[in-house]
Amino acid sequence: MDIISVNGITKTYRQYRRFPGLIGSVRSLLTRQYTEETAVRDISFSIREGEAVGYLGPNGAGKSTMIKMMTGILVPTAGEMHILGSVPHEARKMNAQHIGVVFGQRSQLWWDLPVMDSFELHKYIYKISAPTYQNNLKFCMELLSLRDFIHKPVRQLSLGQRMRVEIAMALLHDPKLLFLDEPTIGLDVMAKDQIRQFLRTVNRDKKVTILLTTHDMKDLEEICPRMIVVNKGTLVYDGSVLKLRDRLGDERRVVIDFREEPGTIEFPGLTLLQEEGLRKTYLFARGESTVFELVSRIASQYPVEDASIESEDIESLIRRYYQQLALDDMRNRDIG
Repeated sequence: MDIISVNGITKTYRQYRRFPGLIGSVRSLLTRQYTEETAVRDISFSIREGEAVGYLGPNGAGKSTMIKMMTGILVPTAGEMHILGSVPHEARKMNAQHIGVVFGQRSQLWWDLPVMDSFELHKYIYKISAPTYQNNLKFCMELLSLRDFIHKPVRQLSLGQRMRVEIAMALLHDPKLLFLDEPTIGLDVMAKDQIRQFLRTVNRDKKVTILLTTHDMKDLEEICPRMIVVNKGTLVYDGSVLKLRDRLGDERRVVIDFREEPGTIEFPGLTLLQEEGLRKTYLFARGESTVFELVSRIASQYPVEDASIESEDIESLIRRYYQQLALDDMRNRDIG
């Protein structure tokens, strides 16, 4: 069952045009001219119940606009969208009962009240039954380690503590769908790991559908098997990391320890990345030969002590994909 269905969605903003200079200011008073900017352009995708999907793109790609349309805050200019079977902006109140939202930079908590008071208010607003509330509160308190600060005012919490509380509160009413916007931004390594583990558990055990926007590729790697990539308002990729590797051409890092200095090594597709004495790191773009064949050929010609092979990490992969998109865009402009 599709919990999110997006078909040909476009969002265009109409902006008032301002003319520069003093004369331009007078002209702006007398003449109304507008420009149109398309933030989201003809995007289609669907997400099934229980999926965890990363929604990625560089700044200005239209990610926040899409999230606002899916939560009913904005109305699409064109296309059809259904969230939980309803049109979002027509069923905001009804959908809110089944949606959880966490924005990394915007708090739903009452700043001067203890955390528990915010939870109790949330229970009242969402009309959560006492058994559901107690079960979900216990679940979140245990997995997110909230007991030590549950009675502290929100203003006294660290950023990591506050984000754990934000995520817990978003799940108290048993939402079917959870929107997360940069949930680990600014957090230390321990806090990030705890939140990632909790979200994996929620997705696996409670079957909560997750849509995650993030710039932290570790979030994507540990939470979301599938990713949707947008660029300049357009969907440019929808699939797994493995498929993206195949699309770009898989690159591997080869770390080789030599017994003595080998000098310059030249093989097709091999690029030296780093030298640390007799330890050298190469980037190998797989072509006609495999990385294992390459290492064997090097070992037969040079004094190799040890070798290890590493796949390109996901952050490098996404960065390379963005670079390719930028290069393709430049080529298209030159042709045009």
